[in-house]
Amino acid sequence: MATTTPLTPPDQHREPPPRLGGALWWALCATAALGLAVFSALGPHRVWGAAAALGYLAAALLTARGRSPRIAGAVALAGAVPLPLLWLLAVDLAQLEVRVVARSAGLLLAEGTPYLQHPVVPEDFNPYLPGMAVFGLPEALAGPGPFTDPRLWMGAAFLGALAFALPAGDRSAPLRWIAACPLVALPLAVGGVDLPVAGLMCLGLALAGRGRAGAAGLALGAAAALKWTAWPAIPVALALLAAASRSTSAGRPADGGEGRGDSRRPAVRREGLGGSRRPADRAAARCGLVALLTAAALVLPAALRDPGAFRAHVVDFPLGLTDAVSSAASPLPGHLLATHVPGGRTLALLLLGVSALLVALSLLLRPPATASDAAARLALGLLLAIAFMPASRFGYLVHPLVLAVWAAARQTPGHPLLVRVGKQVSR
Repeated sequence: MATTTPLTPPDQHREPPPRLGGALWWALCATAALGLAVFSALGPHRVWGAAAALGYLAAALLTARGRSPRIAGAVALAGAVPLPLLWLLAVDLAQLEVRVVARSAGLLLAEGTPYLQHPVVPEDFNPYLPGMAVFGLPEALAGPGPFTDPRLWMGAAFLGALAFALPAGDRSAPLRWIAACPLVALPLAVGGVDLPVAGLMCLGLALAGRGRAGAAGLALGAAAALKWTAWPAIPVALALLAAASRSTSAGRPADGGEGRGDSRRPAVRREGLGGSRRPADRAAARCGLVALLTAAALVLPAALRDPGAFRAHVVDFPLGLTDAVSSAASPLPGHLLATHVPGGRTLALLLLGVSALLVALSLLLRPPATASDAAARLALGLLLAIAFMPASRFGYLVHPLVLAVWAAARQTPGHPLLVRVGKQVSR
């Protein structure tokens, strides 16, 4: 009797490639944290660097001795987030952004606007949109304390939004890896206004990839009410919704939220071009309308209360049009051009505009097919914007970093930024 031997994919005979999360990775993280502890002029950053360096070094040693990645990651996370955060809360030490958010909430309750009328020094300015004041409301209502600190609520919003944006199943592994990454762990401990924005952008793209246009618009509108950096996520989500709706109508499975689609989802009856385009346009229009209405509801009341203060804080100050100079001055290309090249500010803004135009054309000519593709496209656009903005800083890189890791986690669930080692054999 003849027998058949199942074919084994050649991938299973290859040596698995090295993956991030090993001893070398944690050693690099420890080196970066130690460098920040030694050379930073900011007290909260020095505290974080010292505590995080210990956690990362312990994780490197555990990994080198053969302990499981889960244990090493938990140790790294403990040293990089809870340990410095608890110490900073105990001594009441925080980054300037935390104080700005807390003050803006008090102003919002007292005067209806989170902006000072006559800001003088950089510390007086609040460059965030009115929605950011929400994270300072617990302290404004109940007074300062370890449980009302704005950084706790910003971190909780980030982690919660990211958890819902990840595929169902084992969400703890990618969450643990992302939170332990230095660019994320630092703002989680010292206070980072960019984290909730990044988390809501991921959630909005995830919901758009699942075809939930209204919910996606709600998440993206909330992000857009926090910072200007969230606004590019809206057109990316609209392109994703339009492309996904047309693909589904044409009989191809849409992204079901578990990576690049689910082949087990039943195909939808193929329709003509006109029939497939109308549902796509309706889904994109619904998402865009909900996003704009949500952002307007959170931004316009405070903006209309004092339009002059709104413009001075969130438009003029970030663009360097006030007497006070923003501290966002990392040596990125846009800042170097604006500072050292005659007419460099104009050149930097021109490069910024060209980058935005190219990304917009890519959305029109080749719209993203899945939420992961959309996240990668948005990460690239934000990376170019951060590079060419005249006033920018390295901390803004958390946006493209989180988007890129989240996109990788969706394609390889439970193993962010890792290369897929093998493929399961079909039964």
